[in-house]
Amino acid sequence: MIAIYPGSFDPITLGHLDIIERGVILFEKVIVTIMYNPSKKPLFSVEKRIEQITECTQHLPTVEVDSYTGLTVDYAKLRNAQVLLRGLRVLSDFEKELQMAHTNKTLAQEVQTVFLATSKEYSFLSSSTVKEIAQFGGSISHLVPENVYQDLLHYYNIN
Repeated sequence: MIAIYPGSFDPITLGHLDIIERGVILFEKVIVTIMYNPSKKPLFSVEKRIEQITECTQHLPTVEVDSYTGLTVDYAKLRNAQVLLRGLRVLSDFEKELQMAHTNKTLAQEVQTVFLATSKEYSFLSSSTVKEIAQFGGSISHLVPENVYQDLLHYYNIN
């Protein structure tokens, strides 16, 4: 069974990586897909995010990295995926994600949504939090993969 793990991943965090690593145990293939979100202004280009995710998932042979502009369920159908994989951190995530899952179900009955509760050590973590901490020179090495850490140091010109 093929799963799509959609998101903006700007940048990918250890919380995202945790969901990916657990997803590969459940599914024969996980396609991490950078989706275009018109309400977000990304820090990194799509190409850079693909590079970051590819590097930090190279130890997972059943992971593929891609990008798509459009509806997630359309992409899932295009890739013959049966599942949308989503991580849940807090109650507010559940409310938003459940609404999205129900909406997606009205668009594509054949595509299921599977939620994985985030590991407790990442329950507070988001890409926005990482960017805010990095912007003010705070320590983020424990929140993101090493390659992303280096990219953020470079972006924010932190030595």
